[in-house]
Amino acid sequence: MPVVLFEKKGHIAYITLNRPEVMNAMNLEMWGAMTEAWLKVRDDPDVWTAIVTGAGDRAFSAGADLKELAELQPKIASGELPRDILPEITPMRGLEVYKPFIAAINGYALGGGLELALACDIRIAADNARLGLREVVQAIIPGMGGTQRLPRLVPFGIALEILMTGDWVTAEEAYRIGLVNKVVPAAELMSAAEALANRINENGPLAVRMVKELAYRGVRMPLDEGIRLERSFAQNLHMTEDAKEGPLAFAMKRKPEYKAR
Repeated sequence: MPVVLFEKKGHIAYITLNRPEVMNAMNLEMWGAMTEAWLKVRDDPDVWTAIVTGAGDRAFSAGADLKELAELQPKIASGELPRDILPEITPMRGLEVYKPFIAAINGYALGGGLELALACDIRIAADNARLGLREVVQAIIPGMGGTQRLPRLVPFGIALEILMTGDWVTAEEAYRIGLVNKVVPAAELMSAAEALANRINENGPLAVRMVKELAYRGVRMPLDEGIRLERSFAQNLHMTEDAKEGPLAFAMKRKPEYKAR
């Protein structure tokens, strides 16, 4: 059975971490498969939005497979394997895809599991979800963006508390601090994620991708540079078929037919 499932329905791709027997812990095979799934989303013109979740009802992902890590430690210590055995390019570092990703957090999202959710654009949590970066409990640190993305998403002091204690937070607390966008009953999680994906897909897909890219790139630059970048993107977008279809459909009082062109 594949460790990551990939399925398409309409313009939505479904990426499912598929090791429920170990709470979808991420081994090296899964890391590679996740990257392949992200590349499929990037390269498939029929995919406009992706939903990421975990198999089973216990966990989105409990994080890195610590059992595999312990087995590999002697080879790391001897120099047979590099100190950083994780792939250089993953959804959490080095791979930027400007199509929207929605994390449907079903249960525990700990360590690398939370880092994966943080690498998504929007997070919806089941009411039984628990989220945390527990690496310090095992005397290690997050290595896939957790120390960088979390303080950019929630108040700095709260991020430090989560990072330094290793404690997890409930779904409701995650919503209160802005870590997740919405909390829903567990039975309604996927339908809520699909409703959001479909709502996004009603819009011009090229415009959606551009606003995502502008937002992510813009927060890393001064405001005046970001505004100049926005202007250049807007000028390019106005030349597309979709940018002509949107106003035309509005004027004709009909639903637009976007083609991502």
